[in-house]
Amino acid sequence: MVQERARSIAAQRKAACLKTLMNQASTPTFVVTDRVREALAVTLRGCEELIPQEEWVKKLAKSEATGKPLRIKLGLDPTAPDIHIGHTVVLNKMRQLQDLGHTVIFLIGDFTSMIGDPSGRNSTRPPLTAEQIKVNAETYYKQASLVLDPAKTEIRYNSEWSDPLGARGMIQLASRYTVARMMERNDFHDRFKAGTPIAVHEFLYPLMQGYDSVALQSDLELGGTDQKFNLLMGRHLQAEYGQEPQCILTMPLLEGTDGVDKMSKSKNNYIGISEEPNTMFAKVLSISDVLMWKWYTLLSFQSEAAIAALKAEVEAGRNPKDAKVALAKEITARFHSAAAADAAEQDFINRSKGGIPDEITEVALPLGEGGAAVGIGALLKSAGLAASSGEGNRLIDGGGVRIDSNVVSDKGLKLGAGTYVLQVGKRKFARVTLA
Repeated sequence: MVQERARSIAAQRKAACLKTLMNQASTPTFVVTDRVREALAVTLRGCEELIPQEEWVKKLAKSEATGKPLRIKLGLDPTAPDIHIGHTVVLNKMRQLQDLGHTVIFLIGDFTSMIGDPSGRNSTRPPLTAEQIKVNAETYYKQASLVLDPAKTEIRYNSEWSDPLGARGMIQLASRYTVARMMERNDFHDRFKAGTPIAVHEFLYPLMQGYDSVALQSDLELGGTDQKFNLLMGRHLQAEYGQEPQCILTMPLLEGTDGVDKMSKSKNNYIGISEEPNTMFAKVLSISDVLMWKWYTLLSFQSEAAIAALKAEVEAGRNPKDAKVALAKEITARFHSAAAADAAEQDFINRSKGGIPDEITEVALPLGEGGAAVGIGALLKSAGLAASSGEGNRLIDGGGVRIDSNVVSDKGLKLGAGTYVLQVGKRKFARVTLA
């Protein structure tokens, strides 16, 4: 019996080896042209890893020879209603590959959002409700279209193929991966070792994300460095289902305006792509000179040669602020317009000189009872420049409040009928009319 089994295994291995050799013999050799090399350079710009690079080169060469575009996938779970520019790092890469003629698939994970991505988590992530997902998904593609070319983008929802799987299909999918391999994942391993609970449904997340690649027959999947395990799952499952495995491109996580932590709303170091032009421009200018160059690589559409030339000029003595202004204008123009970027630059100049912006919030407020003057603290609150009268007084103590460009030092100041320009800090203005 043992010998029989050994012969059977040997026969299976021989057949598999013969099949591989036949496939290799029938696979045409594609030429690596200058266009392929250029596409590889575009792919590699700013990336963390390309796995495996040699397979991607073959895919690019095959695409050029056959004229068939490659299918490039990016999946995002609508866990929040807004996208910040940290999310656009992978979107920028998608746009660069899209401009080379390949098919871009923007996948909204409406199904996987109900599971909750455990990536990088030290506790179970609460799954979103169907209502939350629907609200968030409504804005996702609209915002992503500010980077991608909508006319050349395929938008999909993974509930299209995940819902029809059903219980039977889910069990069959789960049979294609082992618990031991799943526990190699860092966050699962660390939580298990620490005795932190891991819910069974969390194992389904990487399986379902991997199955997305099978359903879409993707050639390349993009993601942040924290998504590497999930992206590799896609390669594994495609091979399990008899498809040519996708390649994987991971992009670095973008540090926020503080230059320390990953850009995040919870850290308040983010720039939302729907923020006002003046705010967006000013926030980009607030980053450090060192971080600016990483932002150039990951966020700018300028060529690497142009960025290198600009950096050389700065190193030779040019004011780094010039480079930062150029980056701020490029980013602001992308999400608004060139005119809005020019206006934001002028607004910033006016504020830096202590001037008053051309466009500020207009507020009409009533005087006190019987036409009495209004205290400055209460006025700051009513104008939306302070959360409370007490905060307004604290701002005055810190020298951060101006009226008509004059610093306010008296917390007891009261203002009668008239129009005043109130300023808090460098960015908050309101033209207040008391009557």
